[in-house]
Amino acid sequence: MEGPSYEDKLKFVSVIAQPMASKKLTKKVYKLIKKGSKQKTFVRNGLKDVQSRIRKGETGIVVFAGDVTPIEVMCHMPAVCEEKSLPYVYTPSRQDLGTAMGVKRGCLMVMIREHEDYKELYDELTQEIASLPPPVGMEE
Repeated sequence: MEGPSYEDKLKFVSVIAQPMASKKLTKKVYKLIKKGSKQKTFVRNGLKDVQSRIRKGETGIVVFAGDVTPIEVMCHMPAVCEEKSLPYVYTPSRQDLGTAMGVKRGCLMVMIREHEDYKELYDELTQEIASLPPPVGMEE
């Protein structure tokens, strides 16, 4: 999987893409998505699906791609996550987000639901995301 480095990908990321996962956290997030994809219905992907699931009260970790253009299509989503107290994080590349799910197309966002098979990793990520600094301009 040689391609642009994590740092290179960050150059294409929107200014509002906060909090951004570190390189290490990004790897873990993709690993969780891979594991989640093995379980049917445990990874929701795409704006519409994730949005409607959240509205219906599903919970999970929400992962956004930071390089989405136009960012307007999803810039309301972090607020929705906060309202429902769902942990969320940005990763640099929507292509990588798609790849982690095993699809060729890029993906704007995914929501990973908790599952026994990867509960440890899920809990670890939930904690790591919770400890990220709040997005700039969103502090209380």
